[in-house]
Amino acid sequence: MAYRLLDPAAVERELTVLDGWVLSADGKAIGRDFAFRSFIEAFAFMTRCALVAEKLDHHPDWSNSYSKVQVSLTTHVVKALTDRDFKLASAMDAAFRGRD
Repeated sequence: MAYRLLDPAAVERELTVLDGWVLSADGKAIGRDFAFRSFIEAFAFMTRCALVAEKLDHHPDWSNSYSKVQVSLTTHVVKALTDRDFKLASAMDAAFRGRD
């Protein structure tokens, strides 16, 4: 699957449809913090997202501290944002909304 690089205008458009994602200072990544009620809920979210990431062949940089998950998305191979970053971000938003 090819990577579709996004220009700054496309990145800004894509960010408007996501929930709470922010552009990094260098413009090469997007990030979001997710908060949950418990470690189990946070880990379940990460598991759901990991399955989607495998299907997309696009993997997040993330960390978990108890009930918090910090996510950063970029396409390392091209050192820029691509459509894959926004597909995964959208899937993560959906997983977060569907957790209850």
